[in-house]
Amino acid sequence: MDGESAVTDRQDVMIEGLVPALAEAVRALDTYTAAALSGARAQLAGADGKPDRAAFERHQHLAHGLSWLVTYVETLRQVAEWAGRLDADGKFGEAEALLSQILFGEYCAQIIGGIPMNQGETIRPHELDSLEAADKLFAEPVIRKLITSGKTPASLAAAARLLPDSLTRHSVENTGLDETMEMVRDQFAKFAADRIKPHAHGWHLRNDYIPMDVVDAMSELGVFGLTIPEEFGGLGMGKTAMCVVTEELSRGYIGTGSLGTRSEIAAELILIGGTADQKSQWLPKIASGEILPTAVFTEPNTGSDLGSLRTRAVKDEDGAQYSITGNKTWITHPVRADLMTLLARTNPATNNFSGLSMFLAEKPRGDDANPFPAEGMTGGEIEVLGYRGMKEFEIGFDNFKVKSENLLGGVEGQGFKQLMATFESARIQTAARAVGVGQNALEVGLRYALDRQQFGQAIFNFPRVANKLVMMAAELVGVRQLTYYSARQKDDGKRCDLEAGMAKLLAARVAWAAADNAVQIHGGNGFALEYPVSRILQDARILNIFEGAGEVQAMVIARRLVEGGN
Repeated sequence: MDGESAVTDRQDVMIEGLVPALAEAVRALDTYTAAALSGARAQLAGADGKPDRAAFERHQHLAHGLSWLVTYVETLRQVAEWAGRLDADGKFGEAEALLSQILFGEYCAQIIGGIPMNQGETIRPHELDSLEAADKLFAEPVIRKLITSGKTPASLAAAARLLPDSLTRHSVENTGLDETMEMVRDQFAKFAADRIKPHAHGWHLRNDYIPMDVVDAMSELGVFGLTIPEEFGGLGMGKTAMCVVTEELSRGYIGTGSLGTRSEIAAELILIGGTADQKSQWLPKIASGEILPTAVFTEPNTGSDLGSLRTRAVKDEDGAQYSITGNKTWITHPVRADLMTLLARTNPATNNFSGLSMFLAEKPRGDDANPFPAEGMTGGEIEVLGYRGMKEFEIGFDNFKVKSENLLGGVEGQGFKQLMATFESARIQTAARAVGVGQNALEVGLRYALDRQQFGQAIFNFPRVANKLVMMAAELVGVRQLTYYSARQKDDGKRCDLEAGMAKLLAARVAWAAADNAVQIHGGNGFALEYPVSRILQDARILNIFEGAGEVQAMVIARRLVEGGN
């Protein structure tokens, strides 16, 4: 097939007038969503119109399914708006058009036929009491057109032909970022290619720490002070920059993409809840990488139920120190950390969120031989499938001392409120980590498919292989735009817990699906530890668990929707 005829074939499979069609489809989806939400509220809200806890527990499938529906529709909205912006600038090309229509075709079909919440649970219109509304949605000409003509063997094949060229770029599509953000992406993509990717699999297999020279190089690039204001030694950039940097570092290795998360959480806690002295003391050191923080929140058998934490903090008689006693688990990178943001109960008469306080607990840096060289602190490593490079620990505190001046904000009982204020950023960053992991899975799977010869040709030429890769690319288009949107909302000072939660919920599933399909493309080799795709699969699995397990995240989103969140 010569070049001219190939272009004609590809153009023939693209939906004419696609950009306005996408916007029209979103309007139709909004009508359907309103019907589903109305029906769900009738079952999930009490007489006062507020979320009914007992009803939410009784109708979990409905509540979580509602969250997935709204997440799908918001993702498609962001893709439609991104397409409109690119089109206005004359940058909405063939790759963007094909991947957009494929994503719309697939997600619209799932909305009507059933959205997979995970491998074994699907939410369907009749379960949302919206079967009649779903019939009306399918009858909409634009929706029917996207479902029947958006994702076809021809459009998938046309999109597949574009994938190999993407290996020399950051993504298949034009992400729509401005010139500054693209420069940031270029810088960190080069760093990841030079300093991370060649070594990541070895670190993983040996369960090694990320070398300190790499950590120091990340400090010099400004990773740990990216969003800290310039007055405190940071770069003063926004959450969109955080997404771009996190995505590229995670594309190299989830461990390096996650190192900045601890600094981000600690810095935001101090910025939001710290005293003036605490800000001036700690923020410049975090920004420069002089100190490495770790988050110490979770306890055995509590999981997401932070209100039941038992670790206690008792002020000594002279009032100069607190004594911390209790157990914590799933603490990431604590050995090499210098500062712990530590959540403990200061009011023993409480058994809920109200008695919790946050501490900026200093500790000496340890190593494998002596992990916790601090009086009153012990710990043991938790061996994990993936997400290595920093190591996970259980930690025990027995009268561990923290200076009273290190009570965050100087007032007891504010810990949970302070922590909640960081959840938006943490979930946006986790979504960005997932996008990076998913992008890496796409690229590793694509390279293997192009190189692997079977039956006299590259396996990439087989539709069931190429189609997997195209769907990875299409879903990454959607979740990338959803993640950037949540970051923009945060940068604009708007409440975005709903958007951040949706981005994290979907991105985790997209990353896992991409990694799983990349392993499938590798066949038996994908099951061999020597192949990096085995690491990517293991790393991807954690994304649906930390920063709010998928089920918890779906419940949080549903509660906001029933409360009236938009």
